[in-house]
Amino acid sequence: MNTISQSTCPVCGSSQWNIFFEMADVPVFCNLLWPDQQDAQNCNRGDLHLAFCSHCGFISNVAFDPARLEYTQSYENALDFSPRFQEYAKSLAMRLIERHHLQEKTILEIGSGKGEFLILLSELGNNKGIGFDPSYVPLEEHQKAQDKVEFIQDYYSERYAEYQGDFICCRHTLEHIPQPMQLLKSIQHTIGETKPGIFFEVPNALDTFERLSIWDIIYEHCGYFSPVSMTYAFSCCGFEVDNIEEDFNGQFLCIEAHPGEIVTTLTAEQTEKVQQFAEEIQRFKTVFDETIRTWKNKLEAYVAEGKRVVVWGAGSKGVTFLNFLKMQNTIEYIVDINPRKQGMYVPGTGQQIVPPEFLSEYKPDVVIVM
Repeated sequence: MNTISQSTCPVCGSSQWNIFFEMADVPVFCNLLWPDQQDAQNCNRGDLHLAFCSHCGFISNVAFDPARLEYTQSYENALDFSPRFQEYAKSLAMRLIERHHLQEKTILEIGSGKGEFLILLSELGNNKGIGFDPSYVPLEEHQKAQDKVEFIQDYYSERYAEYQGDFICCRHTLEHIPQPMQLLKSIQHTIGETKPGIFFEVPNALDTFERLSIWDIIYEHCGYFSPVSMTYAFSCCGFEVDNIEEDFNGQFLCIEAHPGEIVTTLTAEQTEKVQQFAEEIQRFKTVFDETIRTWKNKLEAYVAEGKRVVVWGAGSKGVTFLNFLKMQNTIEYIVDINPRKQGMYVPGTGQQIVPPEFLSEYKPDVVIVM
């Protein structure tokens, strides 16, 4: 591992903070799609320099530059067109409503995206929802929920302290923040004497780096949490962790907490888990390269056999798959069921995003499902 000079872990402040993986020139946005192919291929790019903290197990891209990203209404990362994901979101909403007695309560969501999950919580529990997200776009299908939800097209911060809730949730936002402790401390400060339930969901670093779900490594994610680093971050900011678990087939890490005492030490069990994770991190570059090489060989074989190949799923995984493998010419199309993506082009490699119906005409030989 390479040592980073004059840099410390943004979660625990440790100087045991070393780069273990580097990749240059990846698209800074996977979820900002382009109407023009050439513009897509000439998109803004950045570098990945992933560093691992051997004290708390947090991983971050130390080459991340927040000035390169601006989350606007063109940002499109909704997964809610997938029936599988809809099923998961509904089951999660029902679980949170039951566990936290969310009936006729006020719910704040930080990073509410297009608002689907907040509307779900509001409708299923007859709650009032307040969502914060600069990329929010009013959608016609949400008109019926106007009396239950309010959206603020801005980042959540202490200037919105007047907005208080019985429950605060934040899904797939913390990993986009270079200094995640600032958000957690801001929440702790703004809730004052209230005792809301807290729920956060992030990508699971164990799935990405131990189980090699490498297509989840994207520039937009400047931070990667394991169960230990997630628990530690909340404990250091004055939240007592009630539950932390893997969900969605291990891809997501979910934490439930409430305001409590500040705890800044790791248990012996947590330290051992970080050490085990560190061993996997030491091997990561080797197994990453092997995975890329295997897929390149497979795709080259398909091309040599004259087979048509398409990718299914133009989310972060599909975009990263194409860019990591540098598939500008081998694969022409990528399929997505989200109509807001269809007709657009993938950043970096420039494949056109097509609807599923296109395949009956194109007749691919191989479909790679992300």
